[in-house]
Amino acid sequence: MVITPNSGAVDAALASLQETYVRTRTASAELFRRAADVLPGSNTRSVLHFNPYPLYMASGHGATLKDVDGNTYVDLVGEFSAGLYGHSDPVIMQAVRDALEGGVVLAAPTRLEIELASLISARFPSVERLRFCNSGTEANILALMTAIAVTGRKRVLAFKGAYHGGVLTFPPDGNPLNIPLDVTLANYNDVAGTEEMIRQAGKDLAAVIVEPILGAAGNIPATQEFMQMLRRASSECGALLIFDEVKTSRTGRGGMQGQFGVFPDLTTLGKYIGGGLACGAFGGSADIMARFDPGAPGGLKHAGTFNNNVCTMAAGIAGLSQVFTAERADEFLATTDGFRKGLNALCAERGVAMQFSGLGSMFTMHFTGRTITGPADLPSHSRSLSQLFHMFALLRGVLVAGRGDFFISLPTSDAQMQTVRETVDDFIRVYGNLIPVRESQPA
Repeated sequence: MVITPNSGAVDAALASLQETYVRTRTASAELFRRAADVLPGSNTRSVLHFNPYPLYMASGHGATLKDVDGNTYVDLVGEFSAGLYGHSDPVIMQAVRDALEGGVVLAAPTRLEIELASLISARFPSVERLRFCNSGTEANILALMTAIAVTGRKRVLAFKGAYHGGVLTFPPDGNPLNIPLDVTLANYNDVAGTEEMIRQAGKDLAAVIVEPILGAAGNIPATQEFMQMLRRASSECGALLIFDEVKTSRTGRGGMQGQFGVFPDLTTLGKYIGGGLACGAFGGSADIMARFDPGAPGGLKHAGTFNNNVCTMAAGIAGLSQVFTAERADEFLATTDGFRKGLNALCAERGVAMQFSGLGSMFTMHFTGRTITGPADLPSHSRSLSQLFHMFALLRGVLVAGRGDFFISLPTSDAQMQTVRETVDDFIRVYGNLIPVRESQPA
C-alpha cells in the first residue's frame, strides 16, 4: 500500500525553501512589485506564475538562463517546448538578421513561406497543404473550424485534461475562457469508452482532436491501440481526426504520427516550428485544405497580418533545414528518451514512488509508482511534491516548470544533463522521507 505523504511536512519544507528564495531573489521581487501597477496580479502569462513570486530573467544563452539577480540556471522549462533551439542559436540569429535587413512588414507573399511550408510538408507526409498563423492556439481553433466547415457538423470530441491553447483547455474544474464550442469530453487512452462515444455521436461529430502525448496534464503518452482506434472510428463516422502536434512534433522527424504510423486528417503545429518566434500552422490533405483557395468560389477566408511575417519564416527555415534536421530529430529523441529512462531507473534504485512520463525531450515528474494512462492516475499529492522539487531545483541552478514539466533543448550539454540527474538524486536523498515507496518501475 502506498502511504500518502504528510501534507504538513511537505508544506513546511516548501516554506523553508521559499524563505531562501525571497532572501536571494530581491531584484525579481522588485520587478514583481512594479508589475502590479500595470499588469493584473503582476502577470500576463498565467503559467509563469508561482509563489511567492516568479523569477524575472535577464538573458539566455544556449541552455543557460540568467535572472535579474545574476543567478544562472540550466533551462529545462524550454519555453514549454517552444525553446527547442535554446537561446540565441547562431544559425537562427543570422537568418533573422538577414530577414530584418530586407524589411519586415512587406504586405505580400515571399519565397520564405513557400520554403518553410515545403520543409514542414516533407517532414509530415499527412500535411500536403498548410497555412501559417501566429500560435498553436490559433492553429487548433482554425483546424476545428475547418472541420466544422468541411463536415457541416458542430460537435467536437476532446479529452479530459487536454490543452489545445488558453481558450481550448479542459482541466477538471473547467475553463470559463474557452471558446463556446459544442465539446464532449472522453477519457484519454480509454479505447472502448471513447469508441462508443464516437459511435453515439455519429453524424453530429465534426472532429476528434487529440494530443498524441497529453501535455499539460503531465506528458502522458497515448497508446498505439488508442490512436489506431481514433483513426478507425473517426473515419467510420465521417469526422475529421486532428492531431495537436504543437509540442509533440519534436518527437523524431515525423512527430508522434510518424512514431505511431497513424495519420490524421489535420495536423496542428506551433511552439518551435518558427525557430523560436511566434508561429503556428495547420494543414492536412490537399482536398481538405483546398477549401482555403482564395481563387475558388466560396473559399474559406483566413486572414492574419503576421501569418507569413518574414522573421518567423526565416527562423523556421533555418531551424528545420540546418539545426533540427530529420536526422538530428531522430538522434535527439533517442538520446533524451535514454536520459528520461535513466531518471526512472534512478528512482527505482532509490525505492521511491517517483517517475518521469513522456517521450524523448518532453516529460513530467510524477510521484506515483503505478502506470499512468490518464490524468485520473495521478495522485493528489503529486502536485505539492512537484512544487517542492521545483523550488529545490531552482535554488540549485536547475529550472523546471512549476508543475514538474521538463523540456530539454538541443544545446543542453552532457555536463548539464549530469547536473539534472544529480539534482534529482539529491532531492530524493533530502526529501525521501516525504516520497511514498514505489513497487514498480515504469519505462
